[in-house]
Amino acid sequence: MSRPETLDPLFRSLHSIKGVGDKLAALLTRFFGAPEGQEAMALDILMHMPSGVVDRRRQVGVAEAYLNQIVTLRLHIDRHQPPPRGRPHVPHRVFAHDETGDMQLVFFRAQGGWVEKALPVGEERFVSGKIDFFNGEKQITHPDYVVEPDKFATLPLVEPVYPLTNGLSSKALTKLTRQVLDSLPALPEWIPEETRARHNWPSFGTAMRAVHTPENPAEAELWAPARMRLAYDEYFAGQITLQLIRSTMVAARGVARQFTGEITTRVNAALPFSLTEGQLQAVTEIRADMASEDRMSRLLQGDVGSGKTVVALMAMAAMAESGAQSALMAPTELLATQHFKTLKPLCDAAGLGCVLLTGKMPAAERRGILAGLAGGETSIVVGTHALFQSGVEFHDLGLTVVDEQHRFGVHQRLALSDKGRHTDLLVMTATPIPRTLVLTHFGDMAVSVLREKPRGRQPIDTAVLSIGDYGRVISRLQTRLGEGAQAFWVCPLVEESEHLDVVSAEDRFAELRKVFGDQVALVHGRMSAAAKQEVMQRFSANELKLLVATTVIEVGVDVPNASIMIIEHAERFGLAQLHQLRGRVGRGSQRSACLLLYKDPLSETAKARLETIKSTEDGFEIAERDLELRGQGDVLGTRQSGMPGYRLAVPDVHRHLIDFAHDDAKAVLAANPGLVGPEGDAMRTLLYLFRKDLAIPLIRAG
Repeated sequence: MSRPETLDPLFRSLHSIKGVGDKLAALLTRFFGAPEGQEAMALDILMHMPSGVVDRRRQVGVAEAYLNQIVTLRLHIDRHQPPPRGRPHVPHRVFAHDETGDMQLVFFRAQGGWVEKALPVGEERFVSGKIDFFNGEKQITHPDYVVEPDKFATLPLVEPVYPLTNGLSSKALTKLTRQVLDSLPALPEWIPEETRARHNWPSFGTAMRAVHTPENPAEAELWAPARMRLAYDEYFAGQITLQLIRSTMVAARGVARQFTGEITTRVNAALPFSLTEGQLQAVTEIRADMASEDRMSRLLQGDVGSGKTVVALMAMAAMAESGAQSALMAPTELLATQHFKTLKPLCDAAGLGCVLLTGKMPAAERRGILAGLAGGETSIVVGTHALFQSGVEFHDLGLTVVDEQHRFGVHQRLALSDKGRHTDLLVMTATPIPRTLVLTHFGDMAVSVLREKPRGRQPIDTAVLSIGDYGRVISRLQTRLGEGAQAFWVCPLVEESEHLDVVSAEDRFAELRKVFGDQVALVHGRMSAAAKQEVMQRFSANELKLLVATTVIEVGVDVPNASIMIIEHAERFGLAQLHQLRGRVGRGSQRSACLLLYKDPLSETAKARLETIKSTEDGFEIAERDLELRGQGDVLGTRQSGMPGYRLAVPDVHRHLIDFAHDDAKAVLAANPGLVGPEGDAMRTLLYLFRKDLAIPLIRAG
């Protein structure tokens, strides 16, 4: 079905609006970030929310107009004092008064006589602007509005303030917004009457008018009914889209698997420890998904070191019992190799065929592996996304496990599961994601959470120190390394930067070499994969005692003997990053320590961050704090990855609405999966309005 015609006025190019020329249209297209080759539309203007309001309702006498206040005065114009000839930087002054006092209006570089025309001597004008003082006299410099008494109604007493870009004036934007509002069509209502009544929400059109042309400042507040309604609409459109993706993924296209229990029993016996409550619970949920007719689409969330890989192995072993294969996909070869090292001995013990497939393999070896996959002898393959390139054929792929999800959007999820026509999908992430974000980005997936750490993991002592204590840190480090410990030293940058006063990894490496000699090595993201691998191997083999690194080690490096983590310039890292880095130690049997070195002065946010890390090791608690301190876009590194950014909803204020939106979207699609009838049309209108038309083809017929 194509877009309803009623929406045409909102989808016209801004060019077609009176007063918008090529230059302004191009500027707005850039400002609103329209997709390649498309122009900004009327809808973009509507969705561009004000950041605040100017209140001009204070209509007082000159005597009660105070410094820095915005006031609206009715003035009698007395005389003009233009600048002397040849001194253009002297302002044009207009002297005026009302019954309570005198006021000057000041205009800089006012050529062409327009000031005299706007403010004729002897007449009265309403003037609105901000009060300042000059030589003890009250004045308004460049008033925002000057109107004749009979045109007072045209003066906007409550005026929204918009985020602007270079070359775009707020007058021009306000004028455009009003034109678009005038052409706003009547839309069908997609929120049930009782929901609207309960929250006291206006209709979509009324809400838009209240936000863009408020009669009083309270109407435009973020927590006012109008803005709440619009935020809910945006979340609701997003949740319906995710639910549609889910129903497409899960649409009874799975295979109901049957398990014998023999391979999983052998894997269980081979494990050096018993599974935690959380792991057992996750395995049960995953098996239930795989046994059902529907395709599995599940997110497995667990903090660093919570044992996700073992849960994945139990799932892959169960899949092997049903006669199908599994693929485990990691973001880098380093991580794929590491997963393989963990899994291989357990698979061997249980008699499961497990192979590693990377891009760097000799051709003959690669051919052998591909033959095993195509013939079905191999049950489990581990690799990078190269697993899903053409040329890799599976005999019967039943389960895809993806590690480190957040580099991995909704589109990739859909593309990936096409390789195995009926494959179940399990996604593992070590970034504890707060519930709100799970709903916004993974609302199409069921979620299992591992909260506790595996038995035998040591708590990590975390301390916060100023870099001024460098000498003490070094001597303590010498003692510990002398006792056989290994340590990481992390710096935020590879090499020095002229803009940031930050010690780089290269400089720190040079300093530490003077003390530790050949026992220290450097690893960073600009090195070749082979060079990185070599250093990491020497560190794993305990040939190196100290590893200086940038954040390349944040994800997935496993060196159980390393028990000390020093993070320099800790104030420059986000909470999630600090937590991930700290999780690289505490993996062996000895007590581990994490030292956060900071450089003064510390901002309040940085202080709060370091305090949070020091006080808790619970990744979920840390993630919730991170969301409060940083806002949502950064927690998942989503600024770059095309995750849904919000224009109307402000997560800090509207976050509670997402739960409602999630439940409502589920209910709507359960009751009306084909979105048919008037109610369905209203929902489709909502999806078009929020540019979710990608989801429209996914609506199943009935």
